[in-house]
Amino acid sequence: MVQRRPEGNPAMPEDTRPRVRLFGDLLAHWARERPADTALIFGDQSWTWAEFDERVRRLAGALSVAGVGKGDRVAFVDKNHPACLETTFAAAGVGAANAVVNWRLSGDELAYVLKDSGAKVVFVGAELRDALDAVRDRLPALERVVVVGGEHDEYEPFLTSAAPHTESGLDPDDGVLIMYTSGTTGFPKGAVLTHHSVLAHGLAAGTAFPIGPGDVNLVAMPLFHVGGSCYAVSGFLYGEPSYLTREPDAASLFAALQAGITHAFLVPAVVAGIAQAGEAAMKAFSRLKYLCYGASPMPLPLLRTALAAWPDTRFAQVYGMTELSGAVTALTPEAHRDTSRPERLASAGTALSGVDIRIADPVTFEDTAVGEVWIRTEQRMAGYLGKPEATAETIVDGWVRTGDVGRLDDGGFLFLEDRVKDMIITGGENVYSPEVERVVAEYPGVAEVAVIGVPDDRWGEQVKAVVAPAPGEQLDTDKLVEFCRERLAHYKCPRSIDVMEALPRNATGKILKRSLREPYWRDRSRNV
Repeated sequence: MVQRRPEGNPAMPEDTRPRVRLFGDLLAHWARERPADTALIFGDQSWTWAEFDERVRRLAGALSVAGVGKGDRVAFVDKNHPACLETTFAAAGVGAANAVVNWRLSGDELAYVLKDSGAKVVFVGAELRDALDAVRDRLPALERVVVVGGEHDEYEPFLTSAAPHTESGLDPDDGVLIMYTSGTTGFPKGAVLTHHSVLAHGLAAGTAFPIGPGDVNLVAMPLFHVGGSCYAVSGFLYGEPSYLTREPDAASLFAALQAGITHAFLVPAVVAGIAQAGEAAMKAFSRLKYLCYGASPMPLPLLRTALAAWPDTRFAQVYGMTELSGAVTALTPEAHRDTSRPERLASAGTALSGVDIRIADPVTFEDTAVGEVWIRTEQRMAGYLGKPEATAETIVDGWVRTGDVGRLDDGGFLFLEDRVKDMIITGGENVYSPEVERVVAEYPGVAEVAVIGVPDDRWGEQVKAVVAPAPGEQLDTDKLVEFCRERLAHYKCPRSIDVMEALPRNATGKILKRSLREPYWRDRSRNV
């Protein structure tokens, strides 16, 4: 049962969020101020702030006994589960960071990320135990595996095995989360987010997405994304209940609506699924007070449909990135319904509090009207784990290079036009083309390959591979797709493959991906 406080003004709730320095301070604050109020709901289970704080401190004690301390890492591999949030807070309490791993990764990808993280303890969902066991011999730093859930659950006994831990010697700049994002080498990089950066994000994001008394916040996006874990922390700052779903599927979302959720963050692909489900589904979601969306652009026809179907819902779009702990701009509810400037529906909104935006030439670093979007904010990551050179390429004089091309209008609204990097965003998932190209190039008979993003009305983009066969070779594209699926997470695999005699190149031999993309984006208002 959800214990709620009386409702206040839903449009402008009083800002009662604590200004805390450490993750543990946040839970301790609400455990002291609202010990009996509901903190977290998961299915038919719920925990008060006092219970949640107690569990986290006990888990921190168990991690400490297991030898996890300041500067160490643990990892979590599972679909959404309360244990992941508890692990993040508990690891932070002993000075360690939780590497939340995408459970959809292939075996090789999983092994790479876990080895790179250097996790000493890995928490793994029961249904993913076999996948971890298959790569365990490649993880020299791994000392202990704790199975979460299932018939042989080890998590609860582990959590209750030690006395509650008392924090000491922690610093706001200690890492608390490691979120993996793709890089220019085609291998993932671990962005190290700190107490300070994540809490700063929560305070800034709340200006566009406030939660008030009586509200219930839905956490449905994967916790291995900043839109899951960092969004959850943003909600915790308000001291109101959060409702966590295992996955953002139809059954889970409707159960959440029945439980009384008022706020939600969803990727456009999920919103498209709701629209495609018909009038009843659209009516059900009209109950939301606030709908925040992001991670990929919302197609304007879909956005207009949702605005018309949900006239009382306050819409907020956010733009950000893993390296910035989440959102740095927001298109406010008022801007969504401003009929005097309808073109701004296609923008990413304006800077959040404490965020500076600069448009720079990606080569000269000089200011320019249209160029690479640079961001300066306290939400910035500490850097990429174990990769100082990549960190230096991304963070320049305190500014984070986003890799996105954009411009600012006369009101400071950010419009994204294209990408400097070869990132593809499909259904809110980031896919970096070198990762896919590396695998496609291994297929017998492929001489060269380029992977691009092409428009998809539901997913935003889909992955397409353009390949040239070696002389005398005939490529079976269906078998090539299957080859990729055995080696990559399915969302990274090409949905379609074009075969060309030779890929277009410039005078220096670089493949002209813009030429490959142009026919597919020709009639679109923007190239992302």
